[in-house]
Amino acid sequence: MTNPYIPPKVWKVEDQSGGTFASINRPVSGATHEKMLPVGSHPLQLYSMGTPNGQKITILLEELLALGIVEAEYDAHLIHILQGEQFSTGFVEINPNSKIPALVDRSGDTPINVFESGAILLYLAEKFGHFLPESGNARATVLSWLFWLQGSAPYLGGGFGHFYAYAPEKLEYPINRFTMEIKRQLDVLNQQLAANTFIAGNEYSIADMAIWPWYGNLVLGKLYNAAEFLDVTNYEHVQRWALAIKQRPAVQRGRIVNCTWGQPWQMLAERHSAEDITQVLKLRP
Repeated sequence: MTNPYIPPKVWKVEDQSGGTFASINRPVSGATHEKMLPVGSHPLQLYSMGTPNGQKITILLEELLALGIVEAEYDAHLIHILQGEQFSTGFVEINPNSKIPALVDRSGDTPINVFESGAILLYLAEKFGHFLPESGNARATVLSWLFWLQGSAPYLGGGFGHFYAYAPEKLEYPINRFTMEIKRQLDVLNQQLAANTFIAGNEYSIADMAIWPWYGNLVLGKLYNAAEFLDVTNYEHVQRWALAIKQRPAVQRGRIVNCTWGQPWQMLAERHSAEDITQVLKLRP
């Protein structure tokens, strides 16, 4: 290896290091600018973007609405993370970690702020009593897989995805390191789904809604353009599951909310009524 990197005795932030997210990466937290968040007419106010983490919440909300739970109506406001909107005073007040998604539940006397996608899934599932078993082994299994995702997805997004798709230069060691881990994770899922219809058993749950936007999109070729590189054909049970989830109408609705890229029928920057989604999906060929 030529010119190996030698860490300094004390690390200090340098000028922009390049890459897709260079303009918003910084070693400190907190707000960078004053801006209040908009508030819509529904009890649930979601502030998000249609990334895999954002899709988790809109898929759950659309699944709840599909069950006829009108209390799950929501406004989905776009937080454009590449423009640093997650560092506004309004957003930081809801989520001091400045990551999407963030939710405000205004259905009670006092607004409730919830951040971190896994916490929001758990909060909404418990609030409405769906997609999470009440007790026993079934509940423990769903929660185990939910937390598996929360611990595993950073390897896929911040690890593999970053170095394979977004880093300013391709580096062999990190790409190999994270590719190895992602293939191991896909094998974990493949073995689990070989014996189960859904992730946590034979019932669709928030575990599926958490995992599908990451690993489902990955094996379907919708994430990082990496399906061929990872040779996802080996994970037949994950592919079967991913395709089945994709065909759910609520998933098709939820996955386009707060999305600002793709075909016209795949993009709905903000959602304030069911009709907003209906109008966009009418553009589908």
